Amino acid sequence: MERALVERARRGVGPPGADTRDRDAFDALVRSRVDAVYRTSLAILGDPADAADATQETFVSAWCHRDALRDPDLFDAWLWRISLNACRAQLRRRGRTRIREIRLLDPLDDREPASPERSLADRTADSDAFDRAFGGLSVDDRAVLVLHHLQNRPVSEIAAVLGAPEGTVKSRLHRARAALESALARESR
Repeated sequence: MERALVERARRGVGPPGADTRDRDAFDALVRSRVDAVYRTSLAILGDPADAADATQETFVSAWCHRDALRDPDLFDAWLWRISLNACRAQLRRRGRTRIREIRLLDPLDDREPASPERSLADRTADSDAFDRAFGGLSVDDRAVLVLHHLQNRPVSEIAAVLGAPEGTVKSRLHRARAALESALARESR
């Protein structure tokens, strides 16, 4: 079913020579992925407005370049590559670094039991330190960490998204973790 949607959005149906790409098929693909693309963009960029811009740019670019997709089975990898490029472009347009704000622990969320020895202030301070450390990473490091740890994607899928060999992705993931650990150590001093 998914492959058929991609095929319809890519090639369309109808008489030869007519521009009959199926916008409904593309709309269905967008609806099924827009939240995930936005969340990933937000995790990488750290700003809701920038994430919304990158998300919109992702789908506009996907629509404009849908003929470039050669293998419909690789639609997700192709879309994620476009999304990461949109995040990079957004960061270039931004021209300066912003402090990211991602709350790891919601003070109003009672699903995770509070530790009596750790106060809310301590947990918030840890969260802020993580946000600053993560925000200091390169977009490539943030992207590989988000794809692997936030979205739980396997290395093979990340390799397809990035268009890189699995060994390269493993190396980038290792480097990104080391960079985050180093940044966290600097934040805790």
